[in-house]
Amino acid sequence: MAAGRISQVLKEMFDILYAALGAQNWWPAETELEMMVGAILTQNTNWNNVEKAIENLRNRDLLSVAGLRDIPISLLAEYIRPAGYYNIKARRLKNLIGLIEAEHSSDINAFLSLDADTLRAELLSVRGIGRETADSIVLYGAGRPLFVVDAYTYRILARHGIIQEEAGYDELQSLFMDNLPHDVELFKEFHALIVRTGKLYCRKKPLCPPCPLNTISRV
Repeated sequence: MAAGRISQVLKEMFDILYAALGAQNWWPAETELEMMVGAILTQNTNWNNVEKAIENLRNRDLLSVAGLRDIPISLLAEYIRPAGYYNIKARRLKNLIGLIEAEHSSDINAFLSLDADTLRAELLSVRGIGRETADSIVLYGAGRPLFVVDAYTYRILARHGIIQEEAGYDELQSLFMDNLPHDVELFKEFHALIVRTGKLYCRKKPLCPPCPLNTISRV
């Protein structure tokens, strides 16, 4: 597909979803650290469960570098139990906090002030943080224009014939990065709208008739 056509389709998709679903106000977090914690906790679970885990941490005043550093990992795991895979996620949170403490003197602002490529590389060096989680932190936490790709992105684009079934993360990300303005708010909103559409309509067993994107014919 020609680059101009891809750009046109992506912009059309965004306009349709925004008109149908409205602003998503994502990522819901009071601080940058809370956002990063949420990005790790949301792996393989739904956001309602993440909110319960974050509320547990907030109520115990643990949403700080010092709080997450000092709490015993077994207790941290218990507090984030609602998010599932709590022992694994507790270790991942500790790994992230360890990086921020060791490399940036526990300064969240210094960490998030890194250029996008360096920040992404540091995040990917943390055991348990993959590309989607790292890119979520770069976009929503640091406010850098890097498009986040997830399973819903792949499913929606593949079903509309915009990508081939064998397309990988980097190819999907480049599709958005190469064909849309590098605008942080656009990337945030588009990613959030894709997630909402995937949850509501583009499921494993799709609900195509009520989906706002049913007006876009397969490319």
